Amino acid sequence: MNAQDPTTQTVAVYLADAFTVTDGVAEGDGISFADELVMDDVYQLATRAQRHPITLAASDKAGIFTVAGHSKLGTPGNQAVLDCCVTLMGADGKTLEALVLVEVESGGVEAIYLLPLATLEPASDYRLVGLDRHAATTRFAEVACVSFTRGTHITLASGQQVRIEDLRVGDKVLTRDDGPQAIRWIGETTLRAVGDFAPVVITKGTLHNEHDLVVSPDHRLFVYQREDRLGAGRSEVLVKVRHLINGDTVYQQDGGFVDYFQLLFDEHQIIYAEGIAAESLMVDPRTRAALPADLGSDHSRRPHMDYEVQGTLFSQADAAALLRKASSS
Repeated sequence: MNAQDPTTQTVAVYLADAFTVTDGVAEGDGISFADELVMDDVYQLATRAQRHPITLAASDKAGIFTVAGHSKLGTPGNQAVLDCCVTLMGADGKTLEALVLVEVESGGVEAIYLLPLATLEPASDYRLVGLDRHAATTRFAEVACVSFTRGTHITLASGQQVRIEDLRVGDKVLTRDDGPQAIRWIGETTLRAVGDFAPVVITKGTLHNEHDLVVSPDHRLFVYQREDRLGAGRSEVLVKVRHLINGDTVYQQDGGFVDYFQLLFDEHQIIYAEGIAAESLMVDPRTRAALPADLGSDHSRRPHMDYEVQGTLFSQADAAALLRKASSS
């Protein structure tokens, strides 16, 4: 099985020249780093622009990454820096945010990428109305934080099913590996349910769940395969829900706002949400910027972290249905 480093993050970005100034001081130039951006310049996304996946390995310093060896974009080993968070205003007056990522090689700029946190429409005007050099690490951390949505039933150590918004710090939750464990911290954020923040819905019964399970796109589920139908080479697998999207029983719910909740324990845990084994929040260099400063050190590596499988194994038409069969064979 091809396990992935849990401290890497794959995000979908536009190349800088796909988002260019059509009216303003820097007319004709693509999006750039903070020192070169000019307020009130108007940008447009190219008609046929496509997002490309880049895989980033976290470092000990917030906002600094390395392009991972298996990344499809960028040069492996190069440094990648979260330069700034920009605020763009559309023609309808609504604003959205995007992150500027700079790839550096030998001290010089090798490439610039744009990570939009909402959907950009091709050939539409977007005016640059805000720039924050410090918010980028926090926004990226919010993307990396695995979250459950309001209404999700969590299994307590007693077996009781409690909605996540009714949980309190100190409540003991049933974990797969360590039995009852007390909640150390509960996070809550309300975000626009668009782009990389749009939650994924796993409909009732898809993975033997009694109710719909709605979670953040990179949330990992633990599945025990009685028969290795996935071809992972082992029974236990961790799968990101984004790899299970089929547009039917598993789909991304884009639009409006979403209330996200994060559950933190002393160690990274596998807990039960709507009856599905799912991970809790992991503290690491990617997520720390979104958490209170007094939460202590990063989580240690646990055996189940090696169970994650790469997205290449999910090229089958309906991986969710396959995993349902595999777990009930």
